[in-house]
This record gives sequence, structure tokens and C-alpha cells, in this order.
Amino acid sequence: MGSVPSTPLKSDNARPQDTAEYLIGTFVGEKSFPISSDFWQKLLELPLNFRWPAHRVLQACELLEQNNQYTRHLAKILIHLSWCLQECISASGAPSGAYDKAVNAVYISSVFLKHLIESAKSDDIEELYLFLDVKEPIPKDFIQDESIENLVMHTVLSFISSVDVSPNTYLLHLELLNFMLIAMSTQLLCGPSPGPKDVNPFIDAAIVQDNSLVSLVVHKLLLNYISQPGMPFKSSSYSIFYEGSQPSVLQRVGSAAANFVLLPLSYLGSSRGEGSRSPLVDCSLLVLLVLIHYHKCVVSNESITDLSVDGHTSDSLLKENTYFSDNPYCKALENATDFEFDRIDVEGNAYTDPVVRLPFASLFDTLGMCLADEAAVLLLYSLLEGNSDFLEYVLVRTDLDTLLIPILEALYDAPRKTPNQIYMLLIILLILSQDLSFNASIHKLILPGVPWYKERLLHQTSLGSLMVIILIRTVQYNLSKLRDVYLHTTCLATLANMAPHVHRLSSYASQRLVSLFYMLSRKYNKLAELRDDRMHLAKGSNSLTEDMSTELHIYTDFLRLVLEILNAILTHALPRNPEVVYAIMHRQEVFQPFKHHPRFNELLENIYTVLDFFNSRMDAQSMDGEWSVEKVQQVIVINCRSWRGEGMKMFTQLRFTYEQESHPEEFFIPYVWQLVLSRCIFSFNSGAINLFPVDPPVEIQENDGMVSSKHQNGELSVHGLLLDP
Repeated sequence: MGSVPSTPLKSDNARPQDTAEYLIGTFVGEKSFPISSDFWQKLLELPLNFRWPAHRVLQACELLEQNNQYTRHLAKILIHLSWCLQECISASGAPSGAYDKAVNAVYISSVFLKHLIESAKSDDIEELYLFLDVKEPIPKDFIQDESIENLVMHTVLSFISSVDVSPNTYLLHLELLNFMLIAMSTQLLCGPSPGPKDVNPFIDAAIVQDNSLVSLVVHKLLLNYISQPGMPFKSSSYSIFYEGSQPSVLQRVGSAAANFVLLPLSYLGSSRGEGSRSPLVDCSLLVLLVLIHYHKCVVSNESITDLSVDGHTSDSLLKENTYFSDNPYCKALENATDFEFDRIDVEGNAYTDPVVRLPFASLFDTLGMCLADEAAVLLLYSLLEGNSDFLEYVLVRTDLDTLLIPILEALYDAPRKTPNQIYMLLIILLILSQDLSFNASIHKLILPGVPWYKERLLHQTSLGSLMVIILIRTVQYNLSKLRDVYLHTTCLATLANMAPHVHRLSSYASQRLVSLFYMLSRKYNKLAELRDDRMHLAKGSNSLTEDMSTELHIYTDFLRLVLEILNAILTHALPRNPEVVYAIMHRQEVFQPFKHHPRFNELLENIYTVLDFFNSRMDAQSMDGEWSVEKVQQVIVINCRSWRGEGMKMFTQLRFTYEQESHPEEFFIPYVWQLVLSRCIFSFNSGAINLFPVDPPVEIQENDGMVSSKHQNGELSVHGLLLDP
């Protein structure tokens, strides 16, 4: 195939390869074939098992880009894809030929649609020409008023939701999910903040589907994720991939055109060792995440007439007079319920709207196995933050270690995680720590060992103690590497929620808690010295001094929060935590410099009340020889039993809750698409991406250049709310 379609060989003995050359060449060529032409059946009935170099496939894409305005062949093949899927859905036990045609249709559609999307101008996605020419003869069964994007998305979603995954249908399911990701990738052309001028025809078409279909799609995608169907290697439907010495024509597409068709082979050739190894499972999860986190920005009707045509004025008015439409996929996930229970509202009436009913037990177990995968972490967050039924189910499980151990292990491995992933993991822990029963139960679950924790042997440690250790370790990592205020706040907020319910905190966890105060105090003292030196040299205020004063104020808050955590343990749970008392006594000198600090003195009064009580009991003991650690601990344990808390001041108990920002889509839409592209499902022209920065590339680095979620993709905030005890 050169600059023009290859010339066909019309003899009966024409080689199949020549026929393929002719048909694909004709598809991308200048001549427009009516939608009812038998050309389309010949094209879709081809066994696409011929090898084409990447540059020739790219050349074909460029030819279609050049001619599609006149031929509308992209729109026509999308219509035929829809018809093929309708045949597969309506015909029970459809013949393999119908599936083969559908696979060919989705293959060809995906390759050329992707190229046209990434080659289009960001403000002119109409270059796809998703409509037929007015002179086009229309078949009788074609609804002319229906948009092509709505037609194809409806049939794709209908097939995914209604046709079971089996060895015969696996390939078609997989490629339809890939097609959906490609069709929805128009979001990559939009800016980081969704606006009313953004054009996303396919995902908008998915959003306006009936609620019943939406619920079925969410249900099916989650069932795919739960059941983890593997690739049927021995299935005859995979002859395109595994039989013969040469892959299919569209498999051979290089990164310049459509890497996504290499996906099944890439899964065979390599495994990341995390999450699912099934491409269908991964694609199901990614499609679900794209759907549930999409929000369409709409201009309110009453403000349209007030918008100025002037550029800047128009943009500002648009932003002020817009709102985000409801996302039915997000609502379906939020309303999903355990299939073992009927959902009933507060008045005792059963819900009549379609509800996604899921096996929560299986979903819980699957997530526990897959939390090394960043996409699985985002799904867990989405469920816990939005679905109160699933959150309640998680909190009543007695095996919370199923979820918590993978989360804590991932945080332990923070240098090899993205900042966004670390943040999502910490938010999950914060959400869970809002529940009082959770904070109590995690200290009752004893772990025989923690093999992945290398710095120290953790033997017979409670899950709660491990959680304290990892949260403090994350603060330490954040201090040295990321220096993200929101990560600090989230860690300390979770510890504050846990503090009043701490039970038999381990020796190592107690030591780390006191060391946390010391670590932050050193940072505080260093900042105070630098600020004072700067003020002395400058003999006045400047911007750098003001910045340092602001940072010093932040660390003052952190230190106070750690003292609040220690106070909560001492005032509510001292008799159950002798190791905390020992750790405070062992390092009591770290508190001395702050004893008269106006922000800390009241909190330190309680700590010194405890120190005075136990130091006096130590002094009253007659000892033969030196004090040993064991003897000191024995005295502390004995006197913990007689502790009554006299002289302790009671402070309002801190309770922190998590709330999303008012525009979470500014964080989640870019984040989801970063996950999609990082999973190597398909490459995308980096020069066309406006959704997030791609230069320099997002990489995991152990230095200050590490991309922070709040700088690149917006922010998620943690709001600490002081509640009455």
C-alpha cells in the first residue's frame, strides 16, 4: 500500500494477501462506498492474518485522515460494528462468523479512530466526521436521527453487559474494552480543568444511556474484575494470535499507530507481578474508572445569552456559569449493594430503581489480592468514599488484615510508588480510622510476623501497632523526599483518630511515636534558626523570611498534633499502654525545650504529670544494683494498674474526617488517564495530550523532582473537624 490504494488482483486465483491489500486500501482511499455496499461485508469477513510493517499501517491511517471527510468511512465502519454486535446479541449462540466479523470491525475501527483522535486539533474533534453525508442512501433499519457515537456506544455497552465472557467471546470482549478506552481518549486532548468547550462525543454518549443499562455495565465490569477470567490460550478463537508464523496485519502496528493491538501478546511476553495478569480484567477496571470519574461541564441555560463573544470575558463567564452534570456510573457504584441483602430505605421501602448487586465478600477478597496494583487502590478508594454499604461491610469484617497488610506493605515500599498512589493509600486509612470500632479491632488482631519489614523483626505485633509504625515511617519518608504538607496532615490525622483507642501498643511502635516528636522538633528548631538568621541579616521582612515563617507555623501545628496524639493515649488509654509510658520516660529530655512554649505548654503539662507520677514511683523503689529495662518496665506495669489520672487536663478529642474537594474531577480525570497510559494498553501522541504535563515524563524518582499530586493534577484535601467528645 503506497500513497494510493494497492491495485486489486481480480482473478479467481488472487492471493488472500492481495485481497486484503485491496480492501484495506479501498477503505482508506478516495472512493466513498455506500453503507449498504457489499464492500463492507468483504472487508469484515477477511481473516486479518497478514503482516504489514508499522510504517504502512501508519500510511493507511494518514490516508484515511486525508479522505475521511469525503468518504465518511470511519462513521460507516462504526455503524457496521454496531450492526455486527447487534447480531451477536440477538442471535443466541451466534455463529463464530458473526463474532469474527465483529472482531474485525472493532479492530479496524480502533486502529483508525485512535489515529484520528490523536491527530485532531484539540478544539476540533469534529474532524472525526461522525455523521453521514446528506446524499448517502440510508438503509431502512437505520435511524437517521440517532448520532453514530450514541449508536455504537449503546451497542458496545449492551454487548459487554449482556453477553457472558467465554472462550468464544473473550477476544471480542477484550477488544471492545480497548475500543472504549480509545474512543474515550478524547479526554486527553482537553485541559486539566474540565470546561464547557470540551468535546468528548463517545464518553458523553455513554453517560446518557438508560440507568438500567448503566447499572448492568457497572455490574458486569465489576464481575469481570471479581471473577478474574483468564485468557483462553487453547481457544480456536485465538488463531489470529497464536497460529502460524506471522501475526495479523493489525497486530503489527507500531507505536506510531496503534500499540493497543499488541496487548494480548505483551501480556504473554511479560508480567509486572502486580495486580491482575488478565488483560480483560485490567481493561474492565480501567474502563470502569474512566466512566465513574468523568464529569461533564455544562453551561446553565439561563446564562447562555449573557456570555460575551470576547475571548477572555467569554471564558471567565463560562467558568462562572457552569455546573457538572450527574454521572450515572458513579451513582450506580455508590448505590451498589451486597447481593446477600435487599436494600431498603429509611422508611422501609425497597428500592425500585436498578441497583447493582454484588458479592461484597468476593469483591473484598479480590481487592485484598490486587492492591499492589495502583488501579485497584483507586477502585477501593472509590468504593469506600462513595458507597456507605461497602464501607460498612469492610468495617465489620474480622479479617481486616486482608486489606490493611497490602496497603501497609505498599506504603512501606513508598520510594517505588507514585505520590498519587501513596496519597490514595493514606486516604483509605484515614477513611477507615473514622470508625471507632475499626480503631479498637485493629489492636486485637495479632500478626505472627511481618516478613516484608526489614529494619526490625516484628514478632507477635498487633495490626494496630504495625499501622502506627508504617504511618510514622511514611511521615519520615515524606520529610526527607516529598515534603508534601497534605501527606503529613493525612498521616497525623489518622494517628489522631486511632490514639484514644490504642491498646497494648508495641514497644517499637511506642518508641517510634516519641521519635516522631523528636524528628519534627529538629525540623522545627532548624527552621526557627534559619528564619532568625535571615531576619537578622535582612534587618526586615522579605518574601523568603515570610515563606520560612509560614513553614515554621506548619511545623508548629504538626508538633502540637503529635502532642495531642500522645495526650489522647495518656488520658484515654494509659493503663493499657505501659510501653508508651516507658518510651516517654526513656526520651523525656526531648520534651524539655518546649515546656514553656505557648502553643505546647498545656499539652506538655499532662505529659509531665505522667512523668512525675511514674518517676516518683521509681524513686520510691529500693533497688539493689542498677536499674535494668526489665525492672523499669515491671514498675511501670504495676503502677499502670493504680493510675487514676489525677491532675490530668481533659482536652477536646480530635476527630478528623476526609472530604473531597469541591471539584475532585480536576484530580481524578488526569490521574485515571495516567493509569490507563501507564498500563501500556495503547500509546498516545504525547504532543497532543493537554490533560496533564508529559514533559518531563511522570516518573518515580527519589528526589525533590517527584511529581506531587497537588501540583500536577489538583488536590485532595483533608479537613480536620473538632467534634464534641
